[in-house]
Amino acid sequence: MAHPFDGASLRPLVPAVIGVLVRRGADFATAEDAVQEALVEAWRTFGAPGSVDRAEPPRDLKGWLVTVAWRRFLDVVRSETARQRRELAVELEPEPGPTGTADDTLQVFFLCAHPALTPTSAVALTLRAVAGLTTRQVAEAYLVPEATMAQRISRAKRTVAGEPFDTLGDLATVRRVLYLVFNEGYSGDVDLAAEAIRLTRQLAALAGPDGQDPETAGLLALMLLHHARRPARRRDDGTLVPLADQDRSQWDTALIEEGVAVLQAALARQRRGEYQLQAAVAALHADAPSAAETDWVQVVQWYDELLALTGSPVVRLNRAVAVGEADGPRAGLAALAEVDPDVPRHRAAAAYLHERAGDRDTAARLYAEAAELAINLPERTHLTREAARLNRAAR
Repeated sequence: MAHPFDGASLRPLVPAVIGVLVRRGADFATAEDAVQEALVEAWRTFGAPGSVDRAEPPRDLKGWLVTVAWRRFLDVVRSETARQRRELAVELEPEPGPTGTADDTLQVFFLCAHPALTPTSAVALTLRAVAGLTTRQVAEAYLVPEATMAQRISRAKRTVAGEPFDTLGDLATVRRVLYLVFNEGYSGDVDLAAEAIRLTRQLAALAGPDGQDPETAGLLALMLLHHARRPARRRDDGTLVPLADQDRSQWDTALIEEGVAVLQAALARQRRGEYQLQAAVAALHADAPSAAETDWVQVVQWYDELLALTGSPVVRLNRAVAVGEADGPRAGLAALAEVDPDVPRHRAAAAYLHERAGDRDTAARLYAEAAELAINLPERTHLTREAARLNRAAR
């Protein structure tokens, strides 16, 4: 019979266990380290593959993690003899018993998304303290040395160490951090997009079944709808496939259906926000049998509402492309003329619209310029190929 333990089942318990330790008197940084050690011990005890000695996991896995993590914390405190006050504060281990039902996940989210942290540090700390990833896994996801990531996480933990645990934070910042996690990509042995979806589900569930926080639901819907297109986004050689060229039969219809349902429930509360509006655009793309059959007029309408809400130059650029699809490339270029040319992907959008307008020479030049400004290798390769395609056709 297959062993019932799955290491991934530990991750949702991480913020709750950290919360228990902090409420017992541990500082956040030491509590987080202790929980990480408890996770390693759990894997060694219950989940190590190929081991004939591994034990059956306890029914109360959270309680087991709290016990082990608390003991690790006591070991650290007792070894720091110079800190006598802290030693006395935690000398007596609480009596065995239930770990409590308070859900501290939201407080841990808020601490990790503290405004004093840079976005990069906030994302790294969230992956470590809320997602339960190791420093090595976070480093691989960011494609940086483990030592570099360890320093980054340590600085972040020191920043939030003195913050009151019960102070309600900014939910908008938490959502932003989760969105950044989602956009980090799929590097290393951790799928950050899937991890962001899992964490956003967790955050949305804290709002209760009646959906008191429609914008978090909107963020979840946006992630689901984008993630549904993932199988069709890359060719076998790793190059990008534009939305218009994707094989829509490869899209995950179950994720699309869930994303649309979550979005509809959020929009019904009549408290629209940025993520709900972005998800509405994504839903229109997901609903269309082909790019040509997309309801571009409605896409422009959603972008109009999103632009009025955010004033974002990126939204303005995306709207210009949508106008080009709805009203023709010349109209799109006119709308693009109102966008700051330094906005990322401006030249790529201009190249696309110029090609559709029949000006292939200008399009080829702009694709080449866009390739030089691309922020990652797959995008640079795609834009370079587009420029080469047009140059070959001009010969």
